[in-house]
Amino acid sequence: MAEVIYDHVTKRFDSVVAVNDLTLEVEDGEFLVLVGPSGCGKTTALRCLAGLEEVTSGDIVIGDRVVTHIPPKDRDIAMVFQNYALYPHMTVYDNMAFGLKLRKVPKQEIDRRVKEAAEILGIQDLLNRKPRQLSGGQRQRVALGRAIVREPQVFLMDEPLSNLDAKLRVQTRGELIKLQRRLGVTTIYVTHDQVEAMTMGHRIAVMNQGVLQQLDTPENLYDRPANLFVATFIGSPAMNIFPAQVVGGDGTVQLVAGDVKLEAPPSHRNRLADYVGREVLVGIRPEDLEVVAGNPESEGGDTVRLPVELIEPLGAETLVHLRGPAGTLIAQGEPRIHLDPGDVVTIRVRKDHLHTFDPQTELALF
Repeated sequence: MAEVIYDHVTKRFDSVVAVNDLTLEVEDGEFLVLVGPSGCGKTTALRCLAGLEEVTSGDIVIGDRVVTHIPPKDRDIAMVFQNYALYPHMTVYDNMAFGLKLRKVPKQEIDRRVKEAAEILGIQDLLNRKPRQLSGGQRQRVALGRAIVREPQVFLMDEPLSNLDAKLRVQTRGELIKLQRRLGVTTIYVTHDQVEAMTMGHRIAVMNQGVLQQLDTPENLYDRPANLFVATFIGSPAMNIFPAQVVGGDGTVQLVAGDVKLEAPPSHRNRLADYVGREVLVGIRPEDLEVVAGNPESEGGDTVRLPVELIEPLGAETLVHLRGPAGTLIAQGEPRIHLDPGDVVTIRVRKDHLHTFDPQTELALF
């Protein structure tokens, strides 16, 4: 086990900057997830760590060694790929043992490691099969087993679940979490799926256009996004965003968007004081827009009346699409709520959960 450090790492492909001055530290034994949209640089960052891409500038440290210019085979890492990369003519046993044989590990030690990894992954009965005789989930376990037997300092995983169907992906996700906790090996996991990131990582590094946007725990990313990109990328459905004018007077600060007027909570007043008379971007998550019965006057708190555009029943909840002051807003309703497009409903806004962003920098106004 070892910590991993990216020290101002940049990777360019001709005129394209795939990774831009990436600096982050992965703690010993941590499960860190790199997440972001396609083309954000997360896989390139992983490949730089693996030694499959040469960094343009900066350094990479694994444990107490600077490995920037060390060949991949000498970095003491094991990588699990998206497409499994199994040898079709070899049995499961031989696939798992192949890397150890190349390193001239004693035969008895190879046998011990392979059988131990197979037991951990529940594939003891598959050791004599070939990849074509396995399901997608079984192949993924074999790929994981091949990494485990290496007993590396760091596991690298590049979207290892993306080829699995939805049900198997959820099941394997849970198994991976338990496996990493059991082994305690530093793990860096790349995905574009923010649900995977939120459920698996001790911490999450959100990337966009090669730049690290925020490195934090899942809870802090969700509750305190550093900027507009993180706010809208993390969470499903995405955070509602709309522009509002900041209006001050009589010791209060209001956020005004069309006919909607919300008094800013006390925690927001200081940060919004410099924006009085200006526009900010307001964000609020669907679960903080509650569909309630009755009229605004009888509900208490901050409520608004908005027309319904669309209903999405999801079983455990219903998503209600509303015609807001600057486009569609999504609110969360009760599972069996009965509404039709065109109905006008009362929405209670949980003001303490509002987020505000500077429209120019897109940074959160903490």
